[in-house]
Amino acid sequence: MKLSYCVVNTNGREYLRACLGAISAHHPAGVEHEILVLDNASSDGSPELLEELGAELEGLRTIALERPDGKAANDTRLLREARGEYCLLLNEDSEVQANAAAALIGALDVDPRAGAAGAQLLSPAGEPQPCAWRLPGVGTAVAQALFLHRPLVTQSGGYETRLVGWAQSAAMLVRREAAAEIGWLDPAFFVYSDETDFCKRLGDAGWHTLYVPSARAVHHEQLSTDRDSGRYRIVEFHRNRDLYMRKHHGRGAAAAVRALTAFSYLPRAFAALLLPGHEPDWYLAHASQALRPRGDGVRERVLAPGRTSAHDA
Repeated sequence: MKLSYCVVNTNGREYLRACLGAISAHHPAGVEHEILVLDNASSDGSPELLEELGAELEGLRTIALERPDGKAANDTRLLREARGEYCLLLNEDSEVQANAAAALIGALDVDPRAGAAGAQLLSPAGEPQPCAWRLPGVGTAVAQALFLHRPLVTQSGGYETRLVGWAQSAAMLVRREAAAEIGWLDPAFFVYSDETDFCKRLGDAGWHTLYVPSARAVHHEQLSTDRDSGRYRIVEFHRNRDLYMRKHHGRGAAAAVRALTAFSYLPRAFAALLLPGHEPDWYLAHASQALRPRGDGVRERVLAPGRTSAHDA
């Protein structure tokens, strides 16, 4: 089989409906495929939707979890279960556009050492969003602190397929052989930095990651609009960025990146005092967690005893 669509859904029933509809509408003709959906212990009617769609969508298979798990672990479950040569990882709030799957497949077909290829992500309004970057390190943290991250760190944009450090996994095609060779995704990254670590380990093993701008997918980023879980996401984001740095660059580099990242949020916090509609406390929370990641993050909130669904978080 050529292609496995691999979708993780956490209480995103209507997003999931649109995601699967886009797959059905834009799957390239003649490419043998399957659709795998892992439902992450949803309580919003998503399992019932999948049962309803089972008779309509060709090749749909589901994995239903009784208790929620992290994104890296769930993507690994899907990759292990998949039968395709290539696996298109998708969030439930991602919608592939026309020719996206074909363009990603074409990019990996012509480059046998490409282990992954990321699509150009679009906002719901259709605006291109940053979605591929250089791998994190002291140098990228310095660029961020100097507000030079757009020209020096962001690698998405333009019209040509190119090598990048890492690509966002909201719509990323993975060569299953390469993923298996490096031991899949690391479940230590519950959410955030999981794909960064994955692409880094691909590179260390002699594979590389591509950014394919001709492949486009709308990403609704539903979590970014959920302020109730925002503090937990801030903790998780900075904790996992620090884990990545310690894992790949050592404690000294990790400490330098923590300080530089914290510093980069302070001018933003000051500017937020002067700009209507901005929240200085939000940037100060980022600065504090960047300097010293601590407290409960998404992992603790989701896996707390007594919670049987990610919706309870």
